[in-house]
Amino acid sequence: MALWGGRFINESHELFKKFNTSLSFDYILAEEDITASIAWSKTLAKSNIITKKEQIIIESALLELLIEIRDNTQDILTSNCEDIHSWVEENLINKIGELGKKLHTGRSRNDQITTDLKLWCRNQINILLKNIIELQKNFILSAECNHDVIMPGYTHLQRAQPITFSYWCLAYVEMLRRDVSRLKDVLKRLNTSPLGSGALSGTAWKINREELASSMGFDSATNNALDSVSDRDYVVELLSSASISMMHLSRFSEDIIFFNSGEANFIELSDLITSGSSLMPQKKNPDALELIRAKCGRVHGSLISILVILKSLPLSYNKDMQEDKEGLFDSIKTWNDCLCIAILVLKNVKIKKQSCRKAAEEGYSNATEIADYLVKKGVSFREAHNISGQLVLRAISEKKSLNDLELSTFQIYSHLIKDDIYKNITLESCLEKRSSKGGVAAAQVYNQIIKAKKRLNIF
Repeated sequence: MALWGGRFINESHELFKKFNTSLSFDYILAEEDITASIAWSKTLAKSNIITKKEQIIIESALLELLIEIRDNTQDILTSNCEDIHSWVEENLINKIGELGKKLHTGRSRNDQITTDLKLWCRNQINILLKNIIELQKNFILSAECNHDVIMPGYTHLQRAQPITFSYWCLAYVEMLRRDVSRLKDVLKRLNTSPLGSGALSGTAWKINREELASSMGFDSATNNALDSVSDRDYVVELLSSASISMMHLSRFSEDIIFFNSGEANFIELSDLITSGSSLMPQKKNPDALELIRAKCGRVHGSLISILVILKSLPLSYNKDMQEDKEGLFDSIKTWNDCLCIAILVLKNVKIKKQSCRKAAEEGYSNATEIADYLVKKGVSFREAHNISGQLVLRAISEKKSLNDLELSTFQIYSHLIKDDIYKNITLESCLEKRSSKGGVAAAQVYNQIIKAKKRLNIF
């Protein structure tokens, strides 16, 4: 059923109909369209545009339709309707006849579309928040369980300074905490109702838009109808949040892929999230993590797409804006899927404690401690840095760790080095010295865990 046939003499070409339709993807908004339609029918009744009896009939029919949709959403796709809005209206009219044609009084598809989309985004944000917080909790629990696992930290993918696996986990807790904060900000800004804005200039009917907004759980009604139907900032913001969070998940994936490699050998991934090779029997591939890494680019592409779509659009609504949905729907599903997979990975990872420690010992990650030791003896840091570097070269040439060098060897490079050097360059000493806020020292890590658990109500 076309919603705009009266002005046209000829029917649309079949090719144009197929090109113009959005039902194949916006059917996802069916429940939101019914929710908003029920709220609109109540507003029409309160404004005496329809009777209370008519409103009850409309609402009952819409609720029947909602049950039918929940039983089999895919049935919608067999229709030749242009979009989900015309599908709901057509099916409402089929159920209650001419009365169904009254529902659209004072409403435009322009405000209807963005209202439905905002309701959908709001629902999805609540699901995403739960999944992100669940992933945070798993990082915190992993940090608790692996507080004594010492491993190398990296810069430039070169072993840099020793850290703990707990500390690594807490870095991702912080990233995810920012993801939660961004999502809450998006929710705060999108939670205004455009319904009642009409096509672009408001409605001519006496509608209480604030009351209507409240009935749908919005904080308020939007302030300007022209902006209301044109606005897709919330789509951009949500896709931006998705892109940043997916970047975090991609970095997590890359870390785990590296930790799982034969070269690092810090962890072993579960059979639950790995696959094998059709040719090489020994292979155990981190496919789940590689897919997260790849899907990050897919989400980033959707963000770029909506920005390009909107960048030159005049006010108010333009059909270009129909292209806001497919990328958004796909990105939110992708994001949710990747969060769930990341949780599954983390729950089932096996840490190889001895292998992690060995890598930290062999990587000269305690070289900075020699420099700091000399600074405490009065040597300038730049000179101490140079001496420490020479000692690393000496250790490499002798195929030893710094801890295994003889005291006499240390003293070739500085007479200030005494036998207390050894206790200053143990991995444990390296960790415990970094006790400033945010540092890797056990006390600081413990404090971070306690604070995170309180914040997320983990007991």
